[in-house]
Amino acid sequence: MVNVPKTRRTYCKKCKRRYDRKQSGYGGQTKPIFRKKAKTTKKIVLRLECVEPNCRQKRMVPIKRCKHFELGGDKKRKGQVIQF
Repeated sequence: MVNVPKTRRTYCKKCKRRYDRKQSGYGGQTKPIFRKKAKTTKKIVLRLECVEPNCRQKRMVPIKRCKHFELGGDKKRKGQVIQF
């Protein structure tokens, strides 16, 4: 499985130049640094693609929050003996 980020934080020359200019000299930290992360999980979003060869339309389907996510795993069965 390949893990690809949804967005990429690319380097921006203009923003870096302005940030450095603002930070220089006295006055300490000028921009806010976020430290109060409340959520421990992220919402799972499936990216579905149409299998029709001439369509290939993509759509995003959100799922609830969860700590562990497995795509296409084995189903649980009742009364089954656990094997190691």
